[in-house]
Amino acid sequence: MTTTSANPETDAMLQARYGDAKALLNGPHSAVIDALLSHRSVRAYADTPLPEGLLDTLMAAAQSASTSSNMQVWSAVAVQDAGRKARLAALAGDQAHVAKAPLLLLFLADLSRLRRIGDAQQAATPGLDYLESFVLGIVDAALAAQNTVVALESLGLGCCFIGAMRNKPAEVAAELGLPPEAFVVFGLTVGYPDPQREAAIRPRLKPQAILHRERYEIPAETEQQLVAEYDGAMHRFQDSQGMPSIDWSRQMMRRVGSPEALMGRHCLRDVLNKLGFKLT
Repeated sequence: MTTTSANPETDAMLQARYGDAKALLNGPHSAVIDALLSHRSVRAYADTPLPEGLLDTLMAAAQSASTSSNMQVWSAVAVQDAGRKARLAALAGDQAHVAKAPLLLLFLADLSRLRRIGDAQQAATPGLDYLESFVLGIVDAALAAQNTVVALESLGLGCCFIGAMRNKPAEVAAELGLPPEAFVVFGLTVGYPDPQREAAIRPRLKPQAILHRERYEIPAETEQQLVAEYDGAMHRFQDSQGMPSIDWSRQMMRRVGSPEALMGRHCLRDVLNKLGFKLT
C-alpha cells in the first residue's frame, strides 16, 4: 500500500537529494521508495564479513531485472581475491576502495554466450554483429546492476559504481579471462559501510531539469537557473564533505572538454573491435 509522505526522514532525504529545504514528496510513496531515496555511493568499508550465500541472493535479484526479448546478453564476474582486486584497482585509476571492498562485481555486456550457442547448433548469428546487439548488452547489464544495488542496500550493504573499469578495457578483459565479445561495462564495489566514514546523499539536478511532459521543451533561462541552483547545492555538499568546492557545470565542461578528459575511453570503439565486437 502506498501513502502520501508525512515522514520527516523521507523529507530529509529529498532535501539532501535536491539541496532544497522545500523539496518534499507530495505524491504516493512506500518503504521501497524511501530505500531508493537513501542511496549513496559508499567508498569506505568495514571489515565485517559478507553474509554466506550473498552472491546467490544478489544474482537472483539481478536476473529478475527486465532483459530485452529475454536475450540475457549480460554476465557478471565476482572478484574477491585480494591480488586480482589490487590489479583491477590499478587499472581503474588506483581507486583504493576497489582493492579494499570485500567484493567487486563486474557487469558485462556479453554477446559471447549467444555466439557459442549458435556455433553449437551450427546456426548463423549475424544479428550479433550489429550495434543494436551491443546496446542491448549495455542496457541489460545496467538493469541487472541496478537491481543488485537495490537488493544489497536492502540488506544494509553499501556499494559504489566503478566506471573507470572502461579506462583500460582490454587489460581488464585480459585480467578476467573474458572471451571475445564480452566487455566490462562497469564495476560495483560491495561491502558493509564503515560507520566511522558515513557517506552522504549527493544532490541531483531538480526534476524540472530532467522531466519533460509530452515533448522535450525547457526554456533556456529556466535551464540556466536550475543549473545555477544545482551548482550552489553541490558547493554546499562539497563543503560538508571536506571536498574541493567547484561548480558542477564547470566540472562537467572539463569532463567533456577534451578527448584526454575521457581517461582513455575516447579509444573505446577501437578497443571494442579488438575485443571481437563488430559494431556494424
